[in-house]
Amino acid sequence: MRFNAKDLALLAKRPSGCFDKEGKLKICRVVGDEKLIEPRERWCRLKGNLLFLMKNKSSEASEVVILERCWVVEFRSKTDVSIILKFQSGEPDLYLEAASKPDCEAWAVALGEANSEGLRNKIQQLQRLIMEIKEERAADEARQFLPSSQVDSLREPQFTSIQRIANEPKLEFSLACKGLVAATRDRKLNTFIQVSVVHPAEHILTRYSSTEIVEGTRDPLFLTGVTFPPEYPIYEETKIKLTVYDVKDKSQGTVRTSVLPDHKEPRADVGRSFLGYTTFTVGDLVKSKEQQLTLTLRTSDGGKTVGTIEVNLVKMGEFEDGEMGHITTDAQDQKFLCFLPLKSCSCGFLSATCAHNTENLERMTDRRAKEECALVHECTAPEGLSGKDNLPSLNAVLKNPICKLYRFPTSDNKWMRIREQMAETTLSFHVPKELINLHIKEDMRRNQELKDLGELAPHWDNMRKSVIAHCDQMLSMYQDTLAELGKHTGSSFKSSCSKGEKTLEFIPINLHLQRMHVHSPRLKDALYDVITVGAPAAHFQGFKNGGLRKLLSKFEAERRNTGYQCIYYSPENTAKAKEVLSNINHLQPLISSHADLLLNSASQHSPDSLKNSLKMLSEKTELFVHAFKDQLVRSALLALYTARPGCVLKKPAVPRNSAEEGDDLKHQDHPSQIKRQDSIPHHSEYDEEEWDRVWANVGKSLNCVIAMVDRLLEKDNSSKIKEGESDPSAADCKVLHAGGDWYEQLYPLVITLKDCMGEVVTRAKQSMAFVLLQELACGLPQCLMLTLRRDIVFSQALAGLVCGFIIKLHTSLHDQGFLQQLHTVGLLVQYEGLLSTYSEEAGMLEDMAVGISDLQKVMFKVIEAKSEDFLPIITGRREHYVIEVQLPAKMFELLPQEIKEGKLLRMYPVLFNVGINEQQTLAERFGDTTLQENINQENLELLKEYYNLFTEKMPPDCLPHFQEQNDLKGLLENLHQNIQAKRRKNVEIMWLAATICRKLNGVRFTCCKSAKDRTSMSVTLEQCSILRDEHQLHKDFFIRALDCMRREGCRIENVLKNVKCRKYAFNMIQLMAFPKYYRPPEGTYGKADT
Repeated sequence: MRFNAKDLALLAKRPSGCFDKEGKLKICRVVGDEKLIEPRERWCRLKGNLLFLMKNKSSEASEVVILERCWVVEFRSKTDVSIILKFQSGEPDLYLEAASKPDCEAWAVALGEANSEGLRNKIQQLQRLIMEIKEERAADEARQFLPSSQVDSLREPQFTSIQRIANEPKLEFSLACKGLVAATRDRKLNTFIQVSVVHPAEHILTRYSSTEIVEGTRDPLFLTGVTFPPEYPIYEETKIKLTVYDVKDKSQGTVRTSVLPDHKEPRADVGRSFLGYTTFTVGDLVKSKEQQLTLTLRTSDGGKTVGTIEVNLVKMGEFEDGEMGHITTDAQDQKFLCFLPLKSCSCGFLSATCAHNTENLERMTDRRAKEECALVHECTAPEGLSGKDNLPSLNAVLKNPICKLYRFPTSDNKWMRIREQMAETTLSFHVPKELINLHIKEDMRRNQELKDLGELAPHWDNMRKSVIAHCDQMLSMYQDTLAELGKHTGSSFKSSCSKGEKTLEFIPINLHLQRMHVHSPRLKDALYDVITVGAPAAHFQGFKNGGLRKLLSKFEAERRNTGYQCIYYSPENTAKAKEVLSNINHLQPLISSHADLLLNSASQHSPDSLKNSLKMLSEKTELFVHAFKDQLVRSALLALYTARPGCVLKKPAVPRNSAEEGDDLKHQDHPSQIKRQDSIPHHSEYDEEEWDRVWANVGKSLNCVIAMVDRLLEKDNSSKIKEGESDPSAADCKVLHAGGDWYEQLYPLVITLKDCMGEVVTRAKQSMAFVLLQELACGLPQCLMLTLRRDIVFSQALAGLVCGFIIKLHTSLHDQGFLQQLHTVGLLVQYEGLLSTYSEEAGMLEDMAVGISDLQKVMFKVIEAKSEDFLPIITGRREHYVIEVQLPAKMFELLPQEIKEGKLLRMYPVLFNVGINEQQTLAERFGDTTLQENINQENLELLKEYYNLFTEKMPPDCLPHFQEQNDLKGLLENLHQNIQAKRRKNVEIMWLAATICRKLNGVRFTCCKSAKDRTSMSVTLEQCSILRDEHQLHKDFFIRALDCMRREGCRIENVLKNVKCRKYAFNMIQLMAFPKYYRPPEGTYGKADT
């Protein structure tokens, strides 16, 4: 390129107002990461694509930098004020350092827009702006002359919609190129296609997605397709642009495939070169005879042909023909990496930190040939998955779906199609808000019960005041958190960057449904679901002192040594006290209601209604009486009495046994014989048998009511027999008179029953509240802080569980075997953990283990929805929760009778953890892995317990894909051996646990710190392993399929949603410690804030 030196010198000396930007910068040349000389201060002037470097403002230009075929690298840290100019020609980079961060950002923008491409972008933006202004003017002029109806139609142009099945993607197509022309004859092309969309109403080009990179061929066949979700505004008039690029350096990063404005896109010349482009409308593809288009690729000026591109419309359920030879050619022309068998290799990876010898690998390979796992969940009723009936309930739970399409060859040279889907869920916020609301109500009741304890001795009274003060502070914190969550708007998930925010600490991290829908030639459609979520942990509170597992153990040990200040009650007793209080609050209003119904039946003289009311009253009262058959209530009453001012104890002369009390219950016939007891005395002698008499009075009162009803019904029957042939009018008068007699005779007995029950409730509530007072007083403030931490962790775990249960229920409504298993045995919920046992992640693992274990307290109940609100309803307390899942009427009718009648469904959560990162290497070499070993061993026992329960209660034919040579018992034994072996990073533990879970119709979870990077590696590996083992994925395409899903699949979109960057947060040193198949493809990882 030639320049006139004199003209450049004159241009450099022009007045300041003539330049695009000027100022002082420190400048030097850089090779690699090393500066050739120390940066020197220069006065810099930018004019167009010329950057003049001068010693000072008045001197002549010492150097001119031409800003073409280069790009700007800006460092995003808050403190860095430097940028680098990189040149495609290979000359040394130019390092520029500004005086401040704003100045640095201004220079980065100015330099980035200085070259000819930046000028073209400005011209395009101005052209779009002119077009928009013209359209607005034309529309304004038209409105002045058109009727209102035509004005409305002009405001909203009518386009031809694409008719698709409900909840299915609007449009899907696959791509392939042939005869691509390289710049040089010997150049081996590494190509990908970028897909852009031009909406007919806006005329703005939006980059939508891209394919994977196919290496070393001029006839690339792309496995990654293009899919448009149901809500995407695409019409027959929509234009689609396909641009083919040749990738020169994959390490520069992947192509952005999210829908973002053009100015947010990476520069087009970074590590790739333009080959050609073509366009077509959606209507051309949809209406084509063979639903296939063959288009010519042309250069940017439209003159030269550089190859052809084939676009094939895809419909799940139909197969492509005529491409079998293309697969073979493609496989022969391209090089593929060999891979080790995944399902049997105990440590199938080679790295600097862990490598097994070849004999071990060969042994594992041989064993895999004998052990084929069956993981298929067949879509036995596709209409149940995509029908209109279940759309409202699913749409209430799942939001913002992302869909990817692939086509992979099978071992017999057939195509199978895979649709990968990922969706966030509204339950991420709904469940925590419901749970916090329950915590607030429960804590308010507890605080009131503490206040209602009555007069206490000074020591105990001061203790109560301190406890109530702390509890009020905690209650206020819960209320503030709920108020902040109520203000939340926007997306339905918490990003990994927000895991340390206090206002969001109850929200699960990055909770998503990951689904793979497989349609293969010879098998039924199959769905594979995994719930991905960050490990439930209290990130805001931190892990300096460990997690819940350690903190709870330490707290319990310290609480035993509280001395004279308070009375120690074991965790079992405090849990029993909470259960008694819960039963009281639940049963007392029910008994009162049934007693009123009994009196109402008596006033109406209705024998049948009287019998039914009495039956319900008896059942609830017996449950009420049984709730107090515990020594804890008696001992707590005595402890409470000793806490009263001036108490005196009195030993009973003759102890009474339960048999005598039973005789009293049977022979007591009238309430006048029952001695009413006063409330617990303060300054009088306390009789330890007093509680037994008060408690027994409820049963005696009930017996009196039963006896009176029997007597009334017997008299009524005998009077009907005697007066059967009497005057009807006289009989009616007697009936009315008898009705009044029934009510009058039953009323005093019912009032006595209520009074006795009220007395029992008062005493029991006070005694149990005193037990809770001791629990709180013994550990202030640690007790409340541990409760808060446990609530936070449990809230995150519960949100994921509710999502997993609802999705599993919807996909299995037509599976009668699963539904029988659900109400007979319960649901297995298997968590796969990828946390290390080193530093903070050890604390996260301790939190996660307790949170998942607490899910055993959760029961599910399926009810029929009475409105359009299908979100689940949560009831209960901290020791026992019931989740009511609402289904539309048509779906509810598909359930077994037991579930429709409200049977509670049990959950069996298990956790298996294997750390895989570089921190786990440190833990294995220099730290401690006992925590992981103990967790895996404990949960293996829980898994065996569920398996034994399953085999006892379920017939063998209910087990899907049961194979004699590889049954569940053998898999469990294999899992047991791997856990006992204590090998480093033994990821086979996770594979075996996942296999067992799917065989037992369980729900799968995969977790790491933020469910973003390690989780993505695990989920994609599991999906490709299933395709290989269950759907005959061609062995030469395993690695390529894995790279496709990691480079262009849903998981890289998940990374983008979380950190606004399409880079997995790994570096090369970290990946050296990862198992081989957990490493992302080149160009997809690097520095990213997480």
